Amino acid sequence: MDRPARERVTEDFKRHVPVHVVWEITLACDLKCHHCGSRAGLRRDSELTTKECLEVIESIARLGTREVTLIGGEAYLRNDWVELVRAIRDHGMFCAIQTGGRNLTDKRLEAAVEAGLQGIGVSVDGLQSLHDELRGVPGSYERALDALRRAKKHGIGVSANTQIGARTMPDLPELMHTLIDAGATHWQIQLTVAMGNAVDNPEVLLQPYQVLDLIPLLARLYNEGLDRGMLMLPGNNIGYFGPFEHVFRGMGDDSVHFSGCAAGQNVIGLEADGSMKGCPSLRTAGFTGGNVREMSVEDIWNNAEELHFGRLRSVDDLWGFCRTCYYNDVCRGGCTWTADSLFGRPGNNPYCHHRALTLEKQGLRERVFKKKDAPDAPFAIGEFGLVVEPIPGREPVRSDAAPAHLTPGEIATPGPLLRIRRKPGTTAASAREGRVPERLVVCRACNQYIHRHETSCPHCGSDVAAAADVYAQTVIRRRALIRQLEEALARASHPIAAE
Repeated sequence: MDRPARERVTEDFKRHVPVHVVWEITLACDLKCHHCGSRAGLRRDSELTTKECLEVIESIARLGTREVTLIGGEAYLRNDWVELVRAIRDHGMFCAIQTGGRNLTDKRLEAAVEAGLQGIGVSVDGLQSLHDELRGVPGSYERALDALRRAKKHGIGVSANTQIGARTMPDLPELMHTLIDAGATHWQIQLTVAMGNAVDNPEVLLQPYQVLDLIPLLARLYNEGLDRGMLMLPGNNIGYFGPFEHVFRGMGDDSVHFSGCAAGQNVIGLEADGSMKGCPSLRTAGFTGGNVREMSVEDIWNNAEELHFGRLRSVDDLWGFCRTCYYNDVCRGGCTWTADSLFGRPGNNPYCHHRALTLEKQGLRERVFKKKDAPDAPFAIGEFGLVVEPIPGREPVRSDAAPAHLTPGEIATPGPLLRIRRKPGTTAASAREGRVPERLVVCRACNQYIHRHETSCPHCGSDVAAAADVYAQTVIRRRALIRQLEEALARASHPIAAE
């Protein structure tokens, strides 16, 4: 199977190659989503011209970009979007779009496919009632499914994207099969994040403790989807490092696991007015490294510290639970967007399966609540508080050794964004020498990831080598049984004629 264009290899990490560019080419939108972080609807005041966009395409190609995803708003509401698709393909880069699909007409779709469009991701956030409510336009659900079906007929890659909020989980099993029937072969899922319109509608947000129910459900659906030819792709704010991480993070390869935020390391986010960030979802204020009208894409990528927080930060920049977590140096606090949108600073992410399980063992859970509204601007954040509280109906397990962040009570939020800068003695050149993430291994007794040097699993206490031996023997026996079954079926289907 061909390697996906956006899959990162060792040299990408070392050289900080911007493998994937996600580009908001317009903020114009024909939906009114209750959870839209960019508050899309109207075009930005000064969106890039066609000529400026073509120059950006040349620049990212020179930097080594292999995949470009066009987003909005709605990308197809920009008149020259097909021309941009053609230019991206002419430079040898994979090109896809993300869309709500409401007005992706046959004419628009056919023109884009003719120009070289290779993939489409359609947002479907629940079954009809929930989706239409969240998207703010009756009939948007049927239009989204119709877009999936028509894209499938054109032979391009077809995926669906689902944001998971407070009311989404009950819809997921039926939704998955509906998406498969509509032609989707991939299903990207992510959590709704407290940004923009979602701050105005905080009831759409999942609570951190609900990941205890969500992650096992996703693991089950992952396997059910594979049986029907669909691959689930968990987003970067789904996880991390619980007993199901090995199931779906690496597309069947359990040597692959979450390895930290890629923003500004292997990802570029572009806004329609030319503002350049390390990730398309991050807020504009504090994370914009420059504007392509004023600096070259290459200069921003190589020199803007606002993009380099992921390259520069270490365990010392984490706080709260994440600071002392077993996985701190591998995970680096999970998704920057999720944590920063809640607290105004990355490095402490409560939407973590390992974290929720740790708290649950002590009879505790975490809950977020809104403290302050967000400004009426794209990618604006408010302020949320975080409470550690007893699980209803359970007595907390008291421990003198428990850190302060695992005891009941509100956790103080850290205030304004802490700018992560180069440590003393770090040069610009050395900051561009990327860190290759550590590869963990799976403890075969509890299916949790551990560091390679461990001889006794820190999670379940098992002898790591002994558990690996038992697992290896089990795999050998399973393969032998499968081989015997296949041989028996072959004999049954071709019986020897009686003499």
